[in-house]
Amino acid sequence: MPGTRKLGRTSDHRTAMLRAMVTFLLENGKIETTVTRAKEVRAMTEKYITLAKTDSLTSKRQAMAFITKEEVVKKLYNEIAPKYAEVAGGYTHITKIGPRRGDAAEMAIIELI
Repeated sequence: MPGTRKLGRTSDHRTAMLRAMVTFLLENGKIETTVTRAKEVRAMTEKYITLAKTDSLTSKRQAMAFITKEEVVKKLYNEIAPKYAEVAGGYTHITKIGPRRGDAAEMAIIELI
């Protein structure tokens, strides 16, 4: 099935969850989640880091529309994007850490490199 994963949620719920997870990842540098969520978060995070490389008003407004905290957008443009200025992708790393105890879902840590 091409396109995005549904993650067992309605489209509004999925968007809200991904916004929160991308914001948290950019704010803290790493998060622990399931492997499938980590893969979706990676796609969105890399999209916004690439967007932040072009420091224009349009790109800042697009980032502000998705990322939920203004301080995180400032951090993205002032600290994170300049760090990856010479890199053409691959800003995150997913490490599998085994099954979750309650439901045996495959867990992973996603972090900025």
